Amino acid sequence: MAKIDAKMVKELRTATDAPMMDCKKALVEAEGDFEKAKEILRDKGISKAGKKADRVASEGLVGVFVAEDFGSATIAEINSETDFVSKNEGFQNLVKESTAHFHNSEAETVEDALSGEFGEYFTSETAKIGEKIVARRFGTLSGDVVNGYVHSNGRVGVLIQIATDKPEEMRTIAKNVAMHASAMKPTTLSYKDFSPEFVAEETKGRIEAIKNENEELERLGKPLKNVPLYISRQQLTDEVLASAKTEIEAELKAQKKPEKIWDKIVPGKLDRFIADNTTLDKEMALLDQNFVMDDSMTVAEAVEKEAKKAGAKAEIVGYLRYELGEGLEKKVAKSFAEEVAEQVGN
Repeated sequence: MAKIDAKMVKELRTATDAPMMDCKKALVEAEGDFEKAKEILRDKGISKAGKKADRVASEGLVGVFVAEDFGSATIAEINSETDFVSKNEGFQNLVKESTAHFHNSEAETVEDALSGEFGEYFTSETAKIGEKIVARRFGTLSGDVVNGYVHSNGRVGVLIQIATDKPEEMRTIAKNVAMHASAMKPTTLSYKDFSPEFVAEETKGRIEAIKNENEELERLGKPLKNVPLYISRQQLTDEVLASAKTEIEAELKAQKKPEKIWDKIVPGKLDRFIADNTTLDKEMALLDQNFVMDDSMTVAEAVEKEAKKAGAKAEIVGYLRYELGEGLEKKVAKSFAEEVAEQVGN
C-alpha cells in the first residue's frame, strides 16, 4: 500500500477544494495515484476542481518568536483568504506554533519546514479552519541581541539585530527600534544599501515633482518648497560638503558676519544642508530616520546614546520587516451576477 503523506493530501485539497479527510480517503483508495484520486472525488461529487487554486490568500497574520536569551528570533507570515479567519483562535495558535517551529527547525525554506510531522499537524489544523491557509515566508536573525515586535493588529512585524558587548542592556532599545520600524516603514537598513542607479532615478523624479508642485504654489501665491540638489548621503561626497561649506562661508561674509564667530554658525548650517539633501535616507533607511520616541535624533543616534549610557558599544546590523500581504495581488471580488453565471455554467 502506497504511503500517503501530508504533502500529497495538501496538494489534492488545493487542486480540488475537497475537505481534507475526503482527500486522504481518496488517495488511500487510489493507492497514491493523484489523478485517480481526483477522479474519485469528482465521481463522488466532492471535487470543485479549479476553484481553490484561483483564490488568493492575502489576509492572515505576521508572527514573531524571540528566543529566551534574545540571541535569535524568527518572523513569519501565515496567510488566510479572509480577515475573519485571522481573528480565529485556532488560526492565531497555528501562527504562533508555526513561527516557533520555523525558529527551532534547521529548515531554510517553508517547504522543508513543513515536511514531516509538523507538516501533518499544519495540514490537520488547516482542515479544521476550513479555509485555504498558506505559510508564505519566514526569516531568522541571530547575534548578540535580537528583539522583535508585532503590531497589535498582527499585520506588521519587525526584527532588529544589534551587535554589542553588553547584550542585556540593549534588549529594550532593540524592541523600541522594532516598534519604530513597524510604524515608519523603512525599506532598508542604511543609505549604503541603495544602488547608485536607484538614487539617480529617485533624484530626478523627486526634483521634478517638487518643481511641478512649486509651479502650483506660485500660482496660488504660496511659499515655494526648497528644490534639493541631492536626496541621499550617498551623494554627499567630501567635495560636495567642502563646496557647501565654502558657499556658507561666502554667505556669512556677504552678510558681514564677524569671521571669528563663523565656527559657531557653519556646523549648524552644514547640518541643515545635509538634512535638506538626504530626504530619501530619512524616508527609506532605518538608521537615518528620525526616531519616533525622540525625533531630535536619528535611530542610529538613539542606539548610540543608549549604548553610551550603558558603557557599551552597539550597532544595528540586522533588520527584517514583514507587512501582511505585501507583494500579493488580491483577487477582485466577483459581482453577484458573475457568481450566479459561474454556478449555472457548472
